[in-house]
Amino acid sequence: MKIKTFFLCCVLLIHTNVFAQTYQPNWESLDKRPTPQWYSQAKFGIFLHWGIYSVPSWATNSNADGFGSNYAEWYWQRLFAPNLKIHKEFVAFHDSVYGKNFKYTDFAPKFTCELFNPTQWAQLFKDAGAKYVVLTSKHHDGFCLWPSAQSWNWNSVDVGPHKDLAGMLTNAVKEAGLHMGFYYSLYEWFNPVYKTDVNKYVEQRMLPQMKDLVSRYKPDVLWTDGEWEQSSKTWRSEEFLAWLFNESPSKQTIAVNDRWGNDTKGVYGGFQTSEYGQGSVKDNKPWEETRGIGQSFGYNRNENLNDYASSEELVHELINTVARGGNLLLNVGPAADGTIPVIMQQRLMDIGNWLIINGDAIYETTSWNKAPQVTKETELFFTLKQQSVFAIATKYKKEWVIKNISKPKNISMLGYKGKIQYSFKDNSVTIKMPQLTPDIIPCNYAWTFRIDQ
Repeated sequence: MKIKTFFLCCVLLIHTNVFAQTYQPNWESLDKRPTPQWYSQAKFGIFLHWGIYSVPSWATNSNADGFGSNYAEWYWQRLFAPNLKIHKEFVAFHDSVYGKNFKYTDFAPKFTCELFNPTQWAQLFKDAGAKYVVLTSKHHDGFCLWPSAQSWNWNSVDVGPHKDLAGMLTNAVKEAGLHMGFYYSLYEWFNPVYKTDVNKYVEQRMLPQMKDLVSRYKPDVLWTDGEWEQSSKTWRSEEFLAWLFNESPSKQTIAVNDRWGNDTKGVYGGFQTSEYGQGSVKDNKPWEETRGIGQSFGYNRNENLNDYASSEELVHELINTVARGGNLLLNVGPAADGTIPVIMQQRLMDIGNWLIINGDAIYETTSWNKAPQVTKETELFFTLKQQSVFAIATKYKKEWVIKNISKPKNISMLGYKGKIQYSFKDNSVTIKMPQLTPDIIPCNYAWTFRIDQ
């Protein structure tokens, strides 16, 4: 018992020393700060794109302009982008529904959120098995979901719902025992100060807003975006991160991504990001895959059933991502009235029901270094936790052969009470799939073998 206590004290001392050091405002120093352990262990989070764009909640279903063409949260920008093929579709929709004289800013009073129940949201995300939540505090349109002093009359307290949406959700999410975080767009499409004097914009708007967010709500994630028009020097990202890691109230717990300038993605910053599989990640850093349940991040009323991923596809995406060592940040697009579309709720509950049975193979795991490389054809995925290898089958087959593995002490199936038949020979295990009749099948979509070493 004394040895165990001594070991625990050593671990805590090392952790404290790592986060107690002072970081200098340069990437060489900042990149020495490790991403907090809670983030790497969480594996599954909920992204929320919610704002003024949730009122029109519309995007074309066309991919004429490539990746991101059907993002509903880009509604305002699409109306003023004549170089895009989809521009005419957005203008035609807007003019026919709202009229040619209706401005994007006129949507603000219609962003009412009258049915917003943060406690219900937080419970849904917890039931889905998520461990953290990331809310769009400010998207590229500049509208803030908290009473930002730098965004007078263009925030959710001054106009629209007249509520501190960020604060209300933060309280509910933390009360539910989940980690709370914020997405924040560095740039703003049509902000006149940004367009004419980026340095003034950074000094008087961007930096004060980010510091206010962190100081006011003490988030555990800061997920920046909109970084691509300027370098990290122009954004003064190194300066801000030094404050974040050294002085802020979240300095020991906050995880940040890699979107801090057009020179940082995949190179500097915290965890690496990929969007709908559009990205590459390196093995030496934590990483995160993000996507919507549909094809858009903001709620898009123009999407149909076939635009939504099935529950099975989403569970398989989670398995695929975690087996490769990443986190899945799955996006939900709430409606302007504050409700979460029922189809999205249903997908989340299905994921949560699967995780009730199989969560031991997901949370706090790492990738297995002896696993075959994951490809599009992979049907058996592997994770590792302590002395157990988890083999997750996304297809029902009579037997599975696992190579390059030591002789197991025992093999079981999560949620299944019967005995698993297997054999071992030449560093290979052959596992026979049990007959999973409807009355004994532990779950849908995928089944997990626990191989104790």
